[in-house]
Amino acid sequence: MRVGDLLRTEGLDLTLLWGGENLLSRAIGGVTATDLEDPARFLRPGEIVLSGLVWWNEANGRTRTERFVSALARAGATALLAGEETHGAVPADIVDSCREHGIALLAVPAHTNFRVITEVVYRHQWGDLSRRPADHFALPEQVRGDLGRLLDHGTDADELLGRALAPFDTPPAYVLTSTGRTIARTAAAPALPAGRAVASLRSPTGATLRVQAETTPYDAWYLHVPQAGAAPPRALHEIAEIIGQYRDHHDRGHAARRRTGRDLIALLDQGDTDAPTLANALTSCGPLAEGPWRVVVTTTGERHPDGAAEAALTEALQHHPATFFAAGTTPETEAVAVVRSAGEAPFALDEPWPLLHNCRPDTPLYAGVSALTTEPTGLHAALTQARYALATARHTSPTVGRVTTVEELATLESLLAGIPAEVRTIFSARTLGPLADSGTASHHTLLETLEVFLAHNCSWARTAEALHLHVNTVHYRIDRVQVLTGRDLSRLDHKLDLRAALLCR
Repeated sequence: MRVGDLLRTEGLDLTLLWGGENLLSRAIGGVTATDLEDPARFLRPGEIVLSGLVWWNEANGRTRTERFVSALARAGATALLAGEETHGAVPADIVDSCREHGIALLAVPAHTNFRVITEVVYRHQWGDLSRRPADHFALPEQVRGDLGRLLDHGTDADELLGRALAPFDTPPAYVLTSTGRTIARTAAAPALPAGRAVASLRSPTGATLRVQAETTPYDAWYLHVPQAGAAPPRALHEIAEIIGQYRDHHDRGHAARRRTGRDLIALLDQGDTDAPTLANALTSCGPLAEGPWRVVVTTTGERHPDGAAEAALTEALQHHPATFFAAGTTPETEAVAVVRSAGEAPFALDEPWPLLHNCRPDTPLYAGVSALTTEPTGLHAALTQARYALATARHTSPTVGRVTTVEELATLESLLAGIPAEVRTIFSARTLGPLADSGTASHHTLLETLEVFLAHNCSWARTAEALHLHVNTVHYRIDRVQVLTGRDLSRLDHKLDLRAALLCR
């Protein structure tokens, strides 16, 4: 629709005060009604501006007029539609200023409602949208109003997305998280597994817009429309803004639940909480009150006080919609979650974990998972288990990040991996004695022989074969090891001591 079409629209009774054919032939990209004296930051190029001229007064009208009309010109407004009701007519200095800045000026009589003009514009635009797609189209005013009411009434994200895209025949569209979790999709959009959804977000086809909100790389939301040209880009930006408002409503609605969850985690971290207090804290978390539970601890490869670890853990757990959990962050910036577990079934974080890692490839993400506990008083012990499993994950996978459950600690190596590095170093040095200094060639040789000897179950012949040595040489070297360490390799406990010391190096 063009500016001149408004003059020819029956029932509006608009009057042209200034504007040549070149201005009247300009396309209308949207409508904004304002009585701000400087509305520039609220305007977009191609819009017509409706104003009741409340900002104008006779005493300093010329100054205010210059400020208002120049703001329209800077913002790229197509025309000014000025209401006559406030002052009885459009003041002459407004006509002069519009002429100076090249803004078409139309007078709106008192009996013509601005809303009627808005509806006329959008009815024309959306009526022929399929024939004249253009980047500057925006959502109709009535659609924005409907979406605002849906937000206020707490509608779900699926309906909100479908209604927002209804003017475009509701093409397939999604709201996805960074890890491919589906927040919403239109009726025409097939379900997407998380891995495929992440690949779709990175696809060069279609349109993907980030939903603006305070997030971390692990829990950002995206509006994704797979079909190129399914909706004008500007309209998609407006829809993304509406989804951002939905997220804000959603987050505020769950604030109380997050607070009770963080209170529970704080009690677990203290370690001396009595059973009734723990039981009350669990009850405050709703369905989580019914056990059994596991405790999960997550951390990144570096300290992130911005809540990144908690965001990552929460996002991973939300990949399982039926999972009830409470999460929080300890003073050491590790994220902790108490999760209601389905009996003895394996705890599955393996699927979302690589997707989380891809959100921040330069920062390894680790998690430790406790065994099941059926009593609230066992939760602190479960937290200790999870921390131990976490330390094992960090030691065994220092650059990639991984999830380790306490049930996986079934070997001496995995058990020792969770011990703090300082303790491991002291134990290894005290047990190996002089051999801990492997900088000398002789000590290095003896350590290598000891490792092979233990790996071959203390078999002299197999050790000699593996090292390409004579058996007597192996005997000599092992004797030297026993003298330097003070250990007797014919005793099982001494063998285990030396094996553990080697693993702790």
